[in-house]
Amino acid sequence: MNTATLAARFDPLSPEQRENPFDILAAARRDQPVFHVPALDLWVVTRYDDVLAVLKDHETFSSTGALKSAAAPLPDEVAAVLAAGYREMPYIIEVDPPQHNRIRGLVTKAFTPRRIAALEPIIRRIVDELLDALPPKGEIELIGAFAWPLPLRVLGELLGLPREDLAQLHVWGNDWILVQQDGPLEKRLAHAKGTVALQHYFLDAVRRREREPTDDLIGALVAARDHLDPPLTDLEIAGLPLDLMVAGHVTVTRAIGNALHVLFSCPHLRQQLLDPAVAPDAIEEILRMESPAQGLFRTATRDAELGGVTIPAGARIMAHFASANRDECVFLNPDAFAPDRAELVRHIAFGKGIHFCIGAPLARLELGIALPALLQRLPGLRPSGGPRVREQTFFARGFAQLAVAWGEEA
Repeated sequence: MNTATLAARFDPLSPEQRENPFDILAAARRDQPVFHVPALDLWVVTRYDDVLAVLKDHETFSSTGALKSAAAPLPDEVAAVLAAGYREMPYIIEVDPPQHNRIRGLVTKAFTPRRIAALEPIIRRIVDELLDALPPKGEIELIGAFAWPLPLRVLGELLGLPREDLAQLHVWGNDWILVQQDGPLEKRLAHAKGTVALQHYFLDAVRRREREPTDDLIGALVAARDHLDPPLTDLEIAGLPLDLMVAGHVTVTRAIGNALHVLFSCPHLRQQLLDPAVAPDAIEEILRMESPAQGLFRTATRDAELGGVTIPAGARIMAHFASANRDECVFLNPDAFAPDRAELVRHIAFGKGIHFCIGAPLARLELGIALPALLQRLPGLRPSGGPRVREQTFFARGFAQLAVAWGEEA
């Protein structure tokens, strides 16, 4: 497939590529591993080694605008709405050193392995409560009934947020992601309003903990900032729980839906997920094959050679995680589900380099509890005739709806 054909066909929002992005990515890896899409003003990087080079060289490939899939600047009307919030609020996923190092250092002090481990009984309780609400036999849309509420409630507990706020935070979190994506002006204005509300919510949460310290993660972040020189501002701290709340629940939700999708086509996965000795590798293989984050964006700070082409300074780049995770040069028979593959540890579903996902240990813990519990509590879990709808975001892939049935077949 030549470059012009690749550029014309690449469209992650098309129904065809939402369902199957892998054919065009395989063609790109074979014929043109780094290609330019003029309509999107975007360079797409598809091979594993090139993606890794982008992720590990933050000086050449800046993280500024890491979530921005729209090629054009924000419409003036959208920018005016966002001006009521905090355009200068930094998000760890989008900042470069030295600011990134200061923010990441605060996370390291507060978001400790001990704090994550302490969530295990809470996760088990939430999983049980969600599954207790289901009958011994039935049919349900599982994303809304389980895959969204689970990580939302877990992060609510971690951050010390009232449960009654979580549904609204979910809506605002989607706004925060979608405002960066092209779409009708009316929708982008609504997303901008939600983004501003989300910023104000977390800044207020930080300031409340200054007045009344708490032992949740936001409280720990506020307490730990005095150990930095200079200390982080309220605005710098507020971007952390905002980022974690949105990315943390969206990633786990997608991973649960994607896991079930793999399960329904690989029946032997059922026993692997129920075997504590095998389940961790099975989950990693699911993350490799069906990466929740398809990739993130970078900006070239200077001309750079990559994949045999020159990327000009100022160019926008998509480092395509999902393509890298199916690179034939790294993963043997990459389209096959094989949790015993020796190269599994090399997958980059959670990124690489200084921006490696801070929530990865928590996501793995949640998936390790949730997926076996679904199979134990919902015997005969299978797809039903209900809705099966893929998400419509540029850089993420999962299910907006996935109807399942369980119990004896009718």
